[in-house]
Formats: sequence, structure tokens, C-alpha cells
Amino acid sequence: MDGRSYLSVDLETFSSVDLTKAGVYAYADAPDFEILLFAYAFDDEPVEIIDVAAGEELPARVYSALSNPTIIKTAYNANFERTCISKFYGITMPASQWQCSSVHALELGLPPGLANVAAALGLEQRKDDRGKNLIKFFSVPYKVKESNQCAILPDNGRHMPSDAPEKWAVFKEYCKQDVEVERAIRKKLARFPVKDSEQSLWGYDQRINDRGVRVDTEFVDKAILYSGIYERDYITELKKLTGIENPKSVSQLKTWLEAETGRKIASLNKDAVKELLSAEISLKAQRVLFLRSRIAKTSVTKYEAMRRSVCKDGRIRGLLQFYGASRTGRWAGRIVQVQNLPQNHLRDLSLARDTVINTDFDTFEMLYGNVAGTLSELIRTALVPSEGRRFIVADFSAIEARVLSYLADENWRLEVFKTHGKIYEASAAQMFHVPVESIHKGDPLRQKGKIAELALGYGGSSAAMVNMGALDMGLDEAELKPIVDKWRAANPCITKFWTTVENAALNALDGYPTTIKHGISFTVEAGILFIGLPTGRRIAYAKPQIGTNKFGKPAITYMGVSTNNKWKRLETWGGKLTENIVQAFARDCLAETIVRLEDRGFEVNFHVHDEVILDVPYGVSSADEICDIMREPLSWAPGLPLNADGYECDFYLKS
Repeated sequence: MDGRSYLSVDLETFSSVDLTKAGVYAYADAPDFEILLFAYAFDDEPVEIIDVAAGEELPARVYSALSNPTIIKTAYNANFERTCISKFYGITMPASQWQCSSVHALELGLPPGLANVAAALGLEQRKDDRGKNLIKFFSVPYKVKESNQCAILPDNGRHMPSDAPEKWAVFKEYCKQDVEVERAIRKKLARFPVKDSEQSLWGYDQRINDRGVRVDTEFVDKAILYSGIYERDYITELKKLTGIENPKSVSQLKTWLEAETGRKIASLNKDAVKELLSAEISLKAQRVLFLRSRIAKTSVTKYEAMRRSVCKDGRIRGLLQFYGASRTGRWAGRIVQVQNLPQNHLRDLSLARDTVINTDFDTFEMLYGNVAGTLSELIRTALVPSEGRRFIVADFSAIEARVLSYLADENWRLEVFKTHGKIYEASAAQMFHVPVESIHKGDPLRQKGKIAELALGYGGSSAAMVNMGALDMGLDEAELKPIVDKWRAANPCITKFWTTVENAALNALDGYPTTIKHGISFTVEAGILFIGLPTGRRIAYAKPQIGTNKFGKPAITYMGVSTNNKWKRLETWGGKLTENIVQAFARDCLAETIVRLEDRGFEVNFHVHDEVILDVPYGVSSADEICDIMREPLSWAPGLPLNADGYECDFYLKS
């Protein structure tokens, strides 16, 4: 393919830890973890299988290749194979010696999942459909149901190969077939190789995931304990009030509420409950809804996720997935979902944490009242630095707004970002023709500027403002469209940029490659629409076509993953393409920052959106130094006005 030698690998394994809930690091850290089957192929040679569970050992050639930097190891979701092999055989597995065909597929706009990629590419080699049941049979501990208590089953909590030899033989073929499929995908995608810079960035990502972040397990255990006590008390009261068997059951509670209130209850979501509470209902129904809202909080689930995924050394690993966000290449959260943690607003987080750790739950409830809500605010604080260190947290300021202004050459906005940076105030001043100095926090005009900035940058209109919470902020629906019109009039270059982007994409689909300002390019190659970024990275849209939208105008469609995870034809347009470009551009800003920090000796524990969390010894560096690094110019984005804010803390928090 490219003159290098490749070793394709696929494993089947066993662990009592749930891989889907705890991640591969905790999975491989379990005392009963083992590799069962090791399928491999060198280059185009036939696929071989090693029955490790039967005592077969890796051939010397394979064992040597695993440590040979001149042989590239490949797998679909290579983080799994790399981690498991390292743990089981005690071999250091540098990410620089591996390639991940899952990352390659995602980079080209293909769906996640080995079987889905093979189907989308129309490959002759397909994943064996029998695999899911076989994995459940051999790789996952079984659970004996009460009805099967007397059945003759192995007494060690798992099925062994000798329990079902015929199934085991099929399992081995399944493992080999995965190597065939992975290799076929890699060859099919070889026409568009992963850029060296992206391959290198994946290596940084793997090192960050390998490093992980320390967890305050004592605090986590006490939070889980407290949440359980608190929930049991509320459930007991709910049972007394309603007489229903399971107050956490939505259907049972809806039935009770309908009988109590005489109203049809379609849903118990936040808005429905709010509407119900505003009606004339009994005090008992009000209390039931209050109790239900308290136990419906999901704060404890994140603590439980931390507990089951923490490794023996007290660290959680694998919190981030490289290229997790479709097309833009942004990272996605995994396990604890650090990208979606509740905000913290408590004035004294340390006191709240200490009260939980000391199991002083009565004081906690007296001080904070809403136990579930307060525990939810404390989730971030369960992530802590290593001994003798503190966190330095720093994030880019308004990165998407800055990038959008830069790409569209909206000069008045660029001037704002080069000076005071108050874009909400400046936007309101521009829209309503008042001095920016006259707009202060709490001013209704600032609120309008803020919601406009949050909702309208990618072509959204009144509906986008509603979705962003405009009505909850106190704005009237009648004033939304005028705000949209004023924002667009104040930002003519951005408004024009949406059209420029859409026309460039349509030109490319018509066979005319087009490049617009700042080196953003549009081409179609081998059935993929590529939007090129200044870094050389490209956003991909598979199987693009020109169709007709609901207004009878030309529309761009492509194959992608829908909101319900179906691979189907989707429609896009200038505003949405602009959003993809801006977010991909911002991702590249973060990526370069991560590389700079790591190359200068800093340890990134994890990162969230446009924020990095560093584990730094006391007496070394400062938040100011980290922010200065983040502000350093980018060679591929001359003139982009970057800024960052940072702070130091003894546990993770959002300042």
C-alpha cells in the first residue's frame, strides 16, 4: 500500500467488568481479564488465529512484531487492542506504532461501527452477524435468572470453550472475519490517507487517555451513599402518599396523577411538570411532583460511572474519544461524559465536599436543601490532581465567535476581540445603535445581544432563539424576528459568508473546485465532498448530491448519521456548513494548543470543549503562562485574535 509492513489484529477477551459502562482501561484492569483469541494477518497474508484460551502462545514472529516500530499495527478501534495487549502481555504499546481504521473511517464521514462502515462502503467482506451473541456467551459473565436456578450451568460465572465446542469454533471464525473486514476497510480508504499531523495528534490523544485523571474515590463513595439514603427516604414518602409500588415508574406515577388531578398527563418532563404545577391541583399532588423532581436528578449516575470505571491506581482513563464528533473532528466524552457535566454555582465548594466526606449529611441538607441538585453541582470536584499537584484550567474565550468573525472578515467584531472582547455588549450596541459603554450586565439590551450571539451565527432565526432559551430569558416571541433582522443587518459579512459557503459547495458538486477566503476549499473526489481547512485537514461528506429543498431551490444532500443513529441521506445548507467549518477550525486551534502544551512538558489530564485541564506540580508554571501559550499565534490562521482565561484549583471546577 505505502511500502510499510502492516500487522492487522483483532481480539476476543473476557472480563467481569462491563466494557460498555466502564471503558477498556478498567475492563483490562480487572483481575480476571484475559485475551481469549488473537487473530492477525501480516499484510496480505491469510488470517491466522491463536487460541489463547486453549494455551496457544503467540508465534515469535507476531510477538516480535508487536514491539517492532517498523511494523504498523492496525485495528478497528485500535485503543482496545493496544490497551488489552499491553495489559495481558506486559508489552509497551506506543500509539506511534498503531493506526486506527475507525478514526480513518470517521475522518471520511463514514458511520461508526465496523459493520456499518463495511456496509456503507459496499465491501464484499462483512462482519459476521453471529458475533454479538457469541461475545455475550464467551466474553461476558452470565447471570442466572431465578427460573434457571436448577439448570446445569458452569459454577465459575462464565462459559468456557469446553462448554460449547461448536460455538467456540464459530467464535474463532468470527474473530478472523473481523481482521478480514478491518483490512478491507483500510485498503478501501488508503486512497485518502490520514494526514501525518492527524496521525500524530491521535498519538497525543492516546497518551492523554492512557494517563487519565485521578478520582477522589472517598468523596465519590460518600456521595453515592448519601444519594442512596436520600432517595430511599423520598421513595418511602412517595409510597405513603400514592400507594403505588414503584414511584420511580413514570407510567405508574402518571396513572396516579391522572386520578388525583383529573387531568390527562401526557408526559412528566420538565415543561409538563411546570405546567401541571401552575394549574389548580391538590397539595398532595404538588408534594408528589416535588419529590419526583428531586429523585429524578441523575447526579448519582455519574458518581457510579466514576466508581465502576476507576482503575486500581485510582485513575479514570479513556474519558475522550478522538474524532468523536461527526465531520468536525471534535472530541466526544466517554464513560463519565466530561463534555456534559453540570455546572457548579456554590460559593464554597470545599465546605460542601468536606461535609459529604465527613458524612455530616444532616448539616449538608440544612446548608444546601436540594440534596440531589447540590450533589450534581459537586460532580466535577470528584476529579482531582495527582498528589503534590494542582490543576491549571484554561479555556479559549468565545472561540467560535472569534473564528466565525475571522473567516467572514467581519472587521468590527475582530476589533472587539482584539480589544475588550465584550461581544454581547458590542453586538447589542451594533444592533441598537447605542454606545457600548452604556450597556452593562443585567441590561435588557445585553440579554438581547447575548441570545442573538448564541443563536444566530449559523443562519438560525426565531426558532433558534427559542431553542437557545430566549423565552426563558424573558424575551417576547413577537420581538424575536426583529432581533434576527437587526443582528443580520449588523453582521453583513457573516450573513454573506453563509451564501458564499453554500455556493462554493454547489460549485464543487457541479464539477468546479472552488476556494474561498482564508484558504477554505471545496472539492469532490471519489464520491466525497471535501471542505479543506487551512491546517490541511478536510471535512468529508459522503456520497453528496444536489437535490431540491422544500423551497424548490437546489439543496446539498449527503449520507450521514441521523439524530436517531440511522445511516441515511441528510440535507445541509450554507449556515450548517459554516457551523461545521467553524467548529472544525476551533477544534484545530485546541489540537495545536494540546500539542504545544505536551511538547513543553505539561501533562493534559483531559479537555472539555475549548478547555484544557493540566496536572501541574506546585511551584511550576501558572495559569497566566498557560493562557499565554494558548494565545500564541497560529501559522495557518494569521491575524486570528485568540484569547484565553485560566485559574488554578485543587479539584476540577468551573470558575
